[in-house]
Amino acid sequence: MADPTRSRIRHLPRPDDDQPVYVISVAASLAGLHPQTLRQYDRLGLVSPARVNGRNRLYSVRDISLLRRVQQLGDTGVNLSGIIRIIKLEEEVEMLRERIDDLTSEQHSRALVLARPRRRRSS
Repeated sequence: MADPTRSRIRHLPRPDDDQPVYVISVAASLAGLHPQTLRQYDRLGLVSPARVNGRNRLYSVRDISLLRRVQQLGDTGVNLSGIIRIIKLEEEVEMLRERIDDLTSEQHSRALVLARPRRRRSS
């Protein structure tokens, strides 16, 4: 017999990656960090969770991914200053890749308009 709660849970909407949904204790657990570490990263501007009522932090899926990346870099011996620099550079690279994709897509769409194949004349 099917569990009725499972079918209800399956139909719940999944938050998008930027929607702040996780309180600090859950976010810390998901990222494998201590809540105090998340507070420190917030003070440093490394991760900026949303604020509810001006006090409570809410973290998104994207925030948790970033926290995991920070932990991964720290585990390899990179200090916080280095981590901050690496994260900023990775964000810049991603932005530039998106820009290149946009320009390439724009160029391809123009090429389709300008390049019309000539019909061969039958001999």
